Amino acid sequence: MSIGGGCQCGQVRFTAERLGNSSICHCRMCQKATGNFFGPYVDLEGVVWTNGPPSYFQSSEHVQRGFCARCGTPLTFESKGQVGVMIGALDDPELAPPTTQLLFPEKLSYVDHLGDLPVWSNAKTGESAVEVFAAVVSRQQPDEA
Repeated sequence: MSIGGGCQCGQVRFTAERLGNSSICHCRMCQKATGNFFGPYVDLEGVVWTNGPPSYFQSSEHVQRGFCARCGTPLTFESKGQVGVMIGALDDPELAPPTTQLLFPEKLSYVDHLGDLPVWSNAKTGESAVEVFAAVVSRQQPDEA
C-alpha cells in the first residue's frame, strides 16, 4: 500500500510504504513550528520524495523540520533517522488518527475543550461555514488519494 501526501502548492510530494505511530505533541517548539495548538505527526516507513524535496530548519540539535519553501506548508519532524509527517499533509488524513499525546508544561489550557465549542454560523444570515464558503475556489494542489 502506498501512502501519499504533500504541501498545499504541490511543490513537495511524498509517498511512503507504511504508516507508523501517530501522536500529537504539546511542546512549545511544535506549537511554533506548526502555528497551532499542538503538532500532529505520523511516523512513515519507506518515504520517497516524489516531487521536492522539502527545505529544512534545524529546530534543535536533534530535530530538523521539513517545509515547502514555496508555500510554507510545515511537513516533517525528522530525528535520528525517523521521519514523521504532519497528519494533515497526508492525502487521506483519516488514515492516521492520533493514538497518543506527548504532554509538556506548555500544553495550552483550552485544548481539551475544543470539541465543546459551538459550531460557527453567520450571525446575520444563519448560514453554516459550509454554505458561506461554498463559492471559495481553492488554489491548493488537490489530494491524490
